[in-house]
Amino acid sequence: MEDKARDDLAKKFGEIVAEAGHLITAIPQSAVGATRKADGSPVSRADVEAEMLILARLAALMPGVPVIAEESFAPDLGPLPERFLLVDPLDGTREFLAGREEFTVNIALIEAGAAVAGAICAPARDEVFVGGGAAFQAPLGTGGALTGLTPIAAGPAPAAGLRAIVSRSHLDAQSEEWMRQHRVADLKRVGSSLKFCLIARGDADVYPRLAPTMEWDTAAGHAILNAAGGAVVDAQGLPLRYGKKETGFKNPGFIAWGREPGKA
Repeated sequence: MEDKARDDLAKKFGEIVAEAGHLITAIPQSAVGATRKADGSPVSRADVEAEMLILARLAALMPGVPVIAEESFAPDLGPLPERFLLVDPLDGTREFLAGREEFTVNIALIEAGAAVAGAICAPARDEVFVGGGAAFQAPLGTGGALTGLTPIAAGPAPAAGLRAIVSRSHLDAQSEEWMRQHRVADLKRVGSSLKFCLIARGDADVYPRLAPTMEWDTAAGHAILNAAGGAVVDAQGLPLRYGKKETGFKNPGFIAWGREPGKA
């Protein structure tokens, strides 16, 4: 897919995540209705309703393209084509339920194992990020269309040391050890896929996550960060891949970079 087509699609995804973001923030806190899934993670009315909206919009936008979405994921799904969509309707449900701003809505297109276009909305921060051939951010606004798109780009790590960003709720011992072995001058804890977006616009340099995640947690952020000039690599330094049906769509550990030291 050419860069312009990827940009156009990412912007369409941006409109959908913005609409879902408005839906989420319109639900009164008293009506959120949080419960626990089988794995112990929280799920709320906002997760479910946002996913329903996104699935309907994607069916109209890309009819026939399979969608793997967190709340409706079925491990026994049939053969997976090379082209499919990944959706996390509310990443950072813990942050959402705690009243923090660090929750997001995520859509990504996967082609041949790569995240080629994506969009993330951070509703409580009034921000939308999109990435295809290039990366942009825009204010959430009040309407459906994205206006005021501004190009963003990841920057080189400063000589004084890395500005690392890590999970607020899921910092693991391996990631902590990685940071001890690298020159980290500043550390921030942030929930959700927002971490990828902050690296993509140059607010941080690296996000180490060596504990497992799910593909829908990372794909949209990966697409945006790639479009901004960054990268998401596994322990062998290879690009993180998608469509890992054999692992139940779990990711291995990864490092998300703005600009990896020693690389242009």
